[in-house]
Amino acid sequence: MFGRKRITQLSDNELLEDYRERGKQELVGELYKRYAHLAFGVCMKYLKSETDAEDAVMQVFEKLLKDLRTHEVAHFKSWLFTVTRNHCLMQLRKHKQHFVREAEDQIEDDQDSISLAFENEAHLVALENAIDQLNPEQQKCIRLFYLEQKSYKEVADLTGYDMKKVKSFLQNGKRNLQLLLTKNE
Repeated sequence: MFGRKRITQLSDNELLEDYRERGKQELVGELYKRYAHLAFGVCMKYLKSETDAEDAVMQVFEKLLKDLRTHEVAHFKSWLFTVTRNHCLMQLRKHKQHFVREAEDQIEDDQDSISLAFENEAHLVALENAIDQLNPEQQKCIRLFYLEQKSYKEVADLTGYDMKKVKSFLQNGKRNLQLLLTKNE
């Protein structure tokens, strides 16, 4: 193992060669100390967020632990720039795809809501037209009971019909509405 003074005195290429041979993470740690601020600058340029840039730098150096064992790197600084830039671009693509998917889902949900609203509106218009075709007693009882949500007793009190008549008008009115609505489909 190298002493602290020895590691800091090694060139980038010596650190890379020793890392490939021995796999000691402190060698990449020295490269991190030398170049993390540059990688951070590249990440800030692309990601525009300090937190995202810090995360990206850590992810890049974690990737380096694996990649430097298998890649021949002649100029570490320029290679690191390329790896960092590519990592940021991939992050932006993922974010863009996620954003596009969310937007598409929202548009689809909005279209479904609009379609449902038009469908509901059409049903309400058809129901209103069907109610208008009932006899006046059935119309009055249906509107009070179902649309204004009055009780049987309240409908009877408001119309002056006895309870049996209210129930009869409601029952016959529902049946007639069903016939009128299914006839118009």
